[in-house]
Amino acid sequence: MTQDLQRIIWIASFPKSGNTWARSFLANYFQPPGKSLDINSLRQFTTADVREDFFDRANGGPFRGRSIDDWMRVRPKALRLIAASKPGHHFVKTHCQLIQLGAQPLIPPEVTAGAIYLIRNPFDVALSYARHMGVDTDAAIGRMADKTAIQGNASGIMEFVGRWDDHIGGWTTAPGLTLHLMRYEDVVADSARAFRDLFRFLGMPVDEAKLQRTLKRTSFEALQKQEREKGFRERPPEMQQFFARGTAGGWRHELTPAQVARIRSEFLPMLAEWYPEMLDEVATFAAGGET
Repeated sequence: MTQDLQRIIWIASFPKSGNTWARSFLANYFQPPGKSLDINSLRQFTTADVREDFFDRANGGPFRGRSIDDWMRVRPKALRLIAASKPGHHFVKTHCQLIQLGAQPLIPPEVTAGAIYLIRNPFDVALSYARHMGVDTDAAIGRMADKTAIQGNASGIMEFVGRWDDHIGGWTTAPGLTLHLMRYEDVVADSARAFRDLFRFLGMPVDEAKLQRTLKRTSFEALQKQEREKGFRERPPEMQQFFARGTAGGWRHELTPAQVARIRSEFLPMLAEWYPEMLDEVATFAAGGET
């Protein structure tokens, strides 16, 4: 494999951490003047490592996997096809951990130029993940703490997600990976600053007028409106609404002290590393006190 396939800039995250929001912003910012992409047209700009058409091509016919081995047999070739599908660097969504399964890396260096990694606090993730999967919050927390958690589609194309903390640790400590990290909460608090920082990482000048137009076009309210009017192809059938809130801190009103205590206990070291400002509050909440 030659370096000319090191074209993928991964947009990576644990599920429900702002990946679709970031993709929508980037897709619209890079459109020609006067053109925009709605949420059902994102694949015209970005792609994903679960695209069935690439797996079918890599498989030499319709891919119907029945096991992790089936998936991993085809995934490396599918990723090479994705990398070669556009000239130069381009963005590809993934929810996979950055690990090896057997002898094969899930995120191969030979197709990787860099990564944008989105992180969201685990308390809000738990609520959004529960809605995404159509399960109760306790089940979602259990899923977030499962080292072997995998999600997939009917064709057998999988995403090895694993634990919330393992996911973050794998991406943020990968040797040699050119990485830009974005906290969901920081994007909510100051989207313009967050995306200016992203463009600096990408080595690109910022067109301030275009930035402001794109922020308005891809605000959470605008994405909600598109979903109401046109639906969203990426929304799982068990999920009533993909773009539900787009805020930070909803856990304070919806999680029980026991649920906060469980999440804190499961993920405390990673929580302390990336959300030290939350430690006192969640400890008080978990003990049954008021924040």
